[in-house]
Amino acid sequence: MANSTTVTEFLLMNFADRWQLRLLHSMLFLLIYLVTLLGNLLIVTVTTLDQKLNMPMYFFLRNLSVLDMCYVTVTVPNACVNSLTGNSTISVAGCASQVFLVIYFVYVEVMFLTIMARDRYVAICQPLHYPVVMSHQCCVQMTLASLLSGLVCAGVHTGQTFQLIFCQSNVIRQFFCDIPSLLRISCSDTSSNFLLILFSAIVVAGGCFIFITMSYIHIFSTVLKFPIREQGKVFSICVPHILVVSLFLGSSLCVYLRPSVNSETIQDMILSVFLYHSSSILKSYHLQS
Repeated sequence: MANSTTVTEFLLMNFADRWQLRLLHSMLFLLIYLVTLLGNLLIVTVTTLDQKLNMPMYFFLRNLSVLDMCYVTVTVPNACVNSLTGNSTISVAGCASQVFLVIYFVYVEVMFLTIMARDRYVAICQPLHYPVVMSHQCCVQMTLASLLSGLVCAGVHTGQTFQLIFCQSNVIRQFFCDIPSLLRISCSDTSSNFLLILFSAIVVAGGCFIFITMSYIHIFSTVLKFPIREQGKVFSICVPHILVVSLFLGSSLCVYLRPSVNSETIQDMILSVFLYHSSSILKSYHLQS
């Protein structure tokens, strides 16, 4: 350790080695980024201006849209610029900021998806209590609680990660800074970091998934008592939601819990794309329903 050079900046991976492939991938990611921005901005505009959509479900869809726009803006534009210019360096402070924001947005998105499951449960299984349980004041309070608790979660993970010592290699095998990629190049003992990630996965992701699953078990048992015509409408809203929750949580766990020695950069990129756009599928289904 005494002969090692402490890392003052990191090198992110480019999309490809050849410039032509980097250009192609950058244009593809940039196109996806612009489509995501325009689609989510359209959802925010429609759900804000249309008074018929002044309901808790669309309130959280609007929040998810804003969240997705922030999420992709944190990583994709910077990755495209780095790949096109060939300048893939990022400062330690910039990397820490990126790690913090990525964890924050993932955490808040999980919270919003969980609240939306609760919204569907109350609307279908306890319709008489719906105006009280899912009032505008309650929705705002749950949103603020998600945002504030996300700050704590992201702060703990980021602080724990950047207490590590990074020396010798400073190449992050990912097109943005994330915790698994940083743990691979650390000279320190990362067992406590992995335990923290595992604990968060069990408590946050696992707890939310169990809550969502139990909510939909009650929903489906109630829906089966409805007429067939009403069953189809309810299933068209609920089934895409639980599928997207499974996709989002599954891809998140694969990125953060896979052993680092078995991790491939291209696989991480693909999983990250799933992570970015799974909630967009949910929003489109809800607006069509």
